[in-house]
Amino acid sequence: MRTRNALIAAAREVFERDGFLDARITDITQAANVASGSFYTYFNSKEEIFQALVEMVQEEMLHPHLRERTGITDTRLLIDASNREYLRAYRRNARLMALFEQVAQVDEKFLALRVERGNAFVRRNAKMIRALQQDGEADPSLDPLVTAHALSAMVSRMAYLVFVLEHRIPFERLVTTLNKIWENGLQLKDAPQEGDREPAAEPPADA
Repeated sequence: MRTRNALIAAAREVFERDGFLDARITDITQAANVASGSFYTYFNSKEEIFQALVEMVQEEMLHPHLRERTGITDTRLLIDASNREYLRAYRRNARLMALFEQVAQVDEKFLALRVERGNAFVRRNAKMIRALQQDGEADPSLDPLVTAHALSAMVSRMAYLVFVLEHRIPFERLVTTLNKIWENGLQLKDAPQEGDREPAAEPPADA
């Protein structure tokens, strides 16, 4: 595992320095300080180690179990925490994210991986939107999946604009603006108090 992780770390260094097309396996093994033949114990190709690197970063950027980790329950604060974690992770990985976007344009396998990465965010956000609608906090007329696609794409492209294309927007202004667009887009309302909730319907007899 240590050797595999060393190869992935070295691959990141080489890919970010040389780009995907010019990166060589021998450069990766040299940077990892392992024998050239050791590479093929863990990976079959340059494409395979690049995929492993992207998947590792993707897991970091998904920031799973945010509510459980932070203890935050207020919807606005959760949106803020989620956007902040994503943007900070994107900023840390900006060079790799730029490379991933480029490779996805010329390689169908990585395009599919790029699409699935986006869909993972969308599915999570759509689940949250449905829950907010059920609790009376968000506009019930919105399609949760389409809304999640729109809001997630907005955050992703703004991250690309700021951290890859280096469009100058101060971080705090960026995150607070995105938060406000999220809140306005969902027509977010204050969560109903416990005494204001309608009693749950009785389950059917055969439930």
